[in-house]
Amino acid sequence: MSVLRRNVLKSLAVASVGLPLAAPALAQTSPKVTWKLTSSFPKSLDLIYGAAISLAQRVSEATDGQFVIEVHPPGDIASALDALDAVKSGKAELGHTALAYYWGKDPSFAFGTGVPFGMNARLTNSWFYEGGGNEAINEFLADYGVSALPLGNTGAQMGGWFRREVKTAADL
Repeated sequence: MSVLRRNVLKSLAVASVGLPLAAPALAQTSPKVTWKLTSSFPKSLDLIYGAAISLAQRVSEATDGQFVIEVHPPGDIASALDALDAVKSGKAELGHTALAYYWGKDPSFAFGTGVPFGMNARLTNSWFYEGGGNEAINEFLADYGVSALPLGNTGAQMGGWFRREVKTAADL
């Protein structure tokens, strides 16, 4: 080793004595975070309610248990039709609901779920993921202080929303 190289290494060693060294990011522990999720769907709807359970499990696994999502059925934090307001008010950090449940606040909410005689499940997914639908929904939801991510898609429900009974095609 040359004298110059040895002197440089000695001076670096001396200069670094007493300086704190940054620990690698992987060696640092993250603070544990717990969020509450209020669902509009009862546990008996295992396919739909189970989507929130799956989300919570995946988030926990991806964060080595440092980010926990507690899933609550309707009635624990908010009623089935109050999930949106529970998130807006801070009672829960997450809501698992169908935006169409809130069409009474504004009919535009229906486009976040499924509109009778509208797009089927495939078209809705295409719109959400490739056609700017999720961005449009979130632009609308900004006025309510929330944002949305799709968590499943049951498609538009059979039939429609009617003020009076439909007996014939003419009634449509």
